[in-house]
Amino acid sequence: MSQEIEQLDCLIIGSGPAGYTAAIYAARADMKPVLYQGMQPGGQLTTTNEVENFPGYPGGVTGPEMMVQLEAQAKRFDADIRFGFITKVDFSGPVHKAWTETGHELHAKTVIISTGASAKYLGLESEQKYLQLGGGVSACAVCDGFFYRGQDTVIVGAGDSACEEAHYLSKLCKKVTMLVRRDEFRASKIMADRVKNTPNIEILFNTETEEVLGDGNVVSGVRAVNNVTGEKVEIPCTGFFVAIGHQPNTEIFKDFINLDETGYVMYEKPGTSLTNVPGVFVAGDAADKNYRQAITAAGTGCMAALDAERYLSGLEH
Repeated sequence: MSQEIEQLDCLIIGSGPAGYTAAIYAARADMKPVLYQGMQPGGQLTTTNEVENFPGYPGGVTGPEMMVQLEAQAKRFDADIRFGFITKVDFSGPVHKAWTETGHELHAKTVIISTGASAKYLGLESEQKYLQLGGGVSACAVCDGFFYRGQDTVIVGAGDSACEEAHYLSKLCKKVTMLVRRDEFRASKIMADRVKNTPNIEILFNTETEEVLGDGNVVSGVRAVNNVTGEKVEIPCTGFFVAIGHQPNTEIFKDFINLDETGYVMYEKPGTSLTNVPGVFVAGDAADKNYRQAITAAGTGCMAALDAERYLSGLEH
């Protein structure tokens, strides 16, 4: 690719439902968007085996299949979808500058940040194995809990989101075992009390996961260890949920974009996709710590493209 500076009306950083939806809307508005797919083309949904709660798919769809379809839809309107990622930006002046991993420089009138967030995992080899297989490891109870209705599940975590997800699972599953590394929750008292008072949730404090057990295809249990006594226990389950937080992929924007204490992009104006930098917008999980669903990400992708189109129109007049 030429090392000349490329001039763009719209640069979209990151794929997934937010980025691809933004590309569809921007392309149809003749903004000639260029989208860089990032480190994980298609985003978190590429690790989701089955998606049953996205409207328009009555028979369900796999996450990778949905991403292929969204990408094809964006390309149909001549969105320029590129493999690669943005490693550096400079939003300090009136021109929004960005550089790819190859050093290619882009100048864009508008930028849509849709870099998403990455779920934090324990890093166990067995956990990653069953996550990749789609055989029973998940970081989203709302997304995948339905597949384990009437079954036994294990969830790891101690914060508000872990308690919320455990409570959600308790409505679907026969039994939920919650593994908490310390001797108390990090969650607010109201959330901790909610799980403590739910009959089919068993809480094991001072307990860490040693290994996710299975037959090589699907999860059959978890071996956990008490970090005070050293006692080990095997817990039968078909689903293993990790709720230890998400890390928004926003590091490269921190010098220019207002981020909250955990790294999520802050909206300049609620109900919009605007950031503190004029002409830079945000969509999807890079700014959303509450919902983290494909459908909400797609909705904010639409908002960002519409906001960017309005911004461009203002520049022309």
